[in-house]
Amino acid sequence: FFHFYAGICSALKLTVPSHTIHGIEGQPLHLSVDYNFNATASEIQIIWLFERSQSNPKYLLGSVNRTVVPDLEYQHKFTLMPPNASLRINPLHLSDEGNYIVKVNVRGNGTIAASQKIQVAVDVPVTKPTVHTEPSSGVVEYVGNITLRCIVDRGTRVAYQWMKNGKRLHAGPNYIFS
Repeated sequence: FFHFYAGICSALKLTVPSHTIHGIEGQPLHLSVDYNFNATASEIQIIWLFERSQSNPKYLLGSVNRTVVPDLEYQHKFTLMPPNASLRINPLHLSDEGNYIVKVNVRGNGTIAASQKIQVAVDVPVTKPTVHTEPSSGVVEYVGNITLRCIVDRGTRVAYQWMKNGKRLHAGPNYIFS
């Protein structure tokens, strides 16, 4: 009995990336999915859904064997090439950040199913920083203070690091960071 049960259990294996996939805004993104099964299949169905936090999953597209049925609203954005279950998103927007759910159903003498979730984060490239000096005339050595303000117009997860002669600056009596 155990053997039989284990055989049914492992009949469909669905493999997706376990870590968050980072894509770049405006670029295509490929979500790679592998599946294999040890059963005879008359039909293979692939379904892709998308969910943002605190919202219901939305149907993106699906296929049965080689026929793809897209949601007409997103048909130009998502691509599926069955029997390959991988999804292509092009172009990627900030609103595409969230969880992508892939479900595979294999019908033979019974139906076996498996689903997995892929987390996608969308990164916006950091634009070239501009540095403003106050006072703009600079300062006379040993007299007064100068404020350097670094501004970046766009970018996700921006981190600032000040350097002097190639060495990292640390807060101290001469430098105050805010």
